[in-house]
Order: sequence, then C-alpha cells, then structure tokens
Amino acid sequence: MTLKSEQKQEILQGYQRGASDTGSPEVQVALLSARIEDLSVHFKSHAHDNHSRQGLLRMVNRRRKLLDYLKTNHSDRYRELIARLGLRK
Repeated sequence: MTLKSEQKQEILQGYQRGASDTGSPEVQVALLSARIEDLSVHFKSHAHDNHSRQGLLRMVNRRRKLLDYLKTNHSDRYRELIARLGLRK
C-alpha cells in the first residue's frame, strides 16, 4: 500500500519545480494521487477494510485542499497538473 522509494523518486522527478523541490503542491498532489490509486486497487479485493478507507478519505481530502489552493492562487499550474494526472475538471 505504500510507495516504494523508486516509485517515489520517479514521481518526484516528474513533478519537481526545481532540483531540490520535494514539497511543492504539485509534488504533494502527485504523491497523494499515486497512493490513492494504490489504495483503490486494494479496496477491490478488500471491500470491508474500513480502517484503510478512513485513511483513503483523509488523503482525498488533503489532495482536494492542495488542488483548491493551486486553483485559487496559481490557476495555470492547476490546469497543467490536473491534465497531467488525468483528474477531472
């Protein structure tokens, strides 16, 4: 359910804004999206895992807040990010 370090580094390299960027909203949303996708696959075979579902909902809400921040303050970066991640809107 967690990301392997190779996967995390690959995502970081794809969404970084600078050489040492690990905390920008784009990177955080990309990492959360990857974890959400992994958990979604998990729930297809473990439908009654309510404890993990609560964590999934927290991640979805955190991603939504970060996307709202980007949409409000940096709309061009927001549009580019949702297009790259394949998110709705």
